[in-house]
Amino acid sequence: MKKGIHPTYKTAKFTCACGNVIETKSTLGDTSIEICSKCHPFYTGKQKLVDTAGRIERFNKKYNVKTDK
Repeated sequence: MKKGIHPTYKTAKFTCACGNVIETKSTLGDTSIEICSKCHPFYTGKQKLVDTAGRIERFNKKYNVKTDK
């Protein structure tokens, strides 16, 4: 491998919004994430609405979907 062109691969902590901390190695460093395997509906088996940055509202507005609230 060529010297000086590769990013450093160091220990990093990924902190989820639910409070779970995952320690791994990454080129990014310490990072915060919104959802992890501890709180993701696929792994927990619980139905949970995951809305990132209003995507559901934008979809409903774009396609004029009526919601009962």
